[in-house]
Amino acid sequence: MSLLNFMRPAPYLEEIQDQESVSKNYKYWRFRIFIGMYIGYVFYYFSRKSFTFAMPSLIQDLGFTKSELGILASILSITYGASKFLSGILADRSNPRFFMALGLILTGVFNIFFGFSSSIVMFAIFWGLNGWFQGWGWPPCARLLTHWYSLKERGTWWGAWNTSHSVGGFLIPIIAAFCAQYFGWRYAMYVPGVLCIFVGLFVINRLRDTPQSLGLPPIEKYKNDYSDPREAHEKETELSVKSILFEHVLRNKFIWILAISYLFVYVIRTAINDWSMLFLIETKQYSQIAAGVCVSFFEIGGIFGSLAAGWASDKIFGGKRGPINVLFSLGVIFAIAAFWFSPPNMQFLDSALLFAIGFLIFGPQMLIGMAAAELSHKKAAGTATGFIGWVAYLGAASAGYPLGKITQDWGWQGFFVILAICGFLSVFLLLPLWSVKSSHHIGIVKQKPQPQEEKAAESADV
Repeated sequence: MSLLNFMRPAPYLEEIQDQESVSKNYKYWRFRIFIGMYIGYVFYYFSRKSFTFAMPSLIQDLGFTKSELGILASILSITYGASKFLSGILADRSNPRFFMALGLILTGVFNIFFGFSSSIVMFAIFWGLNGWFQGWGWPPCARLLTHWYSLKERGTWWGAWNTSHSVGGFLIPIIAAFCAQYFGWRYAMYVPGVLCIFVGLFVINRLRDTPQSLGLPPIEKYKNDYSDPREAHEKETELSVKSILFEHVLRNKFIWILAISYLFVYVIRTAINDWSMLFLIETKQYSQIAAGVCVSFFEIGGIFGSLAAGWASDKIFGGKRGPINVLFSLGVIFAIAAFWFSPPNMQFLDSALLFAIGFLIFGPQMLIGMAAAELSHKKAAGTATGFIGWVAYLGAASAGYPLGKITQDWGWQGFFVILAICGFLSVFLLLPLWSVKSSHHIGIVKQKPQPQEEKAAESADV
């Protein structure tokens, strides 16, 4: 079997007619697939952020400067962002079960290779390859979340899944900092790499493709959750790559607005994640372990922020993602200012402020991605989220070398001024999307309805 056939979407099976069996299978598979996605993405973060928390040791042991380390961070962001877009196109035409698992295994391999290296050139090669396969994590999750969870519940489920970022982000600074301090920085790369290889095999076992590939009806039919009543009479099919890319992504004005705002959100998120540990060590004289513990609260805040943002967008704003995006983006500006001006030797306060920043930034980080999936097309979810993710990681790349250079030349004041500007720009861009809700493009190809169905649809419209 060729790799192309191996990765191809699973074929649809004949639909199960027994409703009790359908309900039982949906309940089982939704839980199993969610756990597989969740744990898989936790470990994607292990192999993405391992280098970040080995940075102080690399400065001390190998004599790298902030600018050189910033280059490595930018390389990962550029390759990851490009891969996120291209792999999004592939993921919409692939089986997420194998797509996600293979990417995770390969990121683990390149983390191990990084640990064996010592030169900046080899670091750049292996970290760039790691970034490329990091891009294979998000798009299959977007595909699974749009196929297995319906519109009125998706914010809650997506928010719960998004906490995987924070769980991985919470654990990796502690593990990597511990390995770097007691065994050397190389073990901060080896340990996450080995774990990712084993978890990749677990992901293959847990995940499946669409409900139809298991003989189940589409989620809209099972939940009777259509954004338009006429969709009940229409048939779901796969789309061509051309239709996905051009009709539902590149010509969609909402996708472009979301993508540019995402860029500024990611500058903030990546900057706090990558540089706050060094900020605490240099300006407030924290130990490596103490700073790592403080930064972990950024990710803990992200867990609660993702859950709160998803729930509020579903239950308070009726499926609209815009209000939460604006309110959270505005709040993060004030939280960052407080972190900047907080007095030294206040570890509890710094931890609380990093918690608040994480709570507020992970709301739009999650909901902007969800809005892209909902405002494009169900069958284009991977491409839409991959495209905005690519743009976002141009922002993440800017938080590497450019921000490192600004910090080196202008100090930490320049660092925080840039973050404040990005915060205001993201609010400005997100404001016009305040009242926009999911489009009616849920992944269907229209069939001509029967006369009785036309009348029913017209009555529903009235």
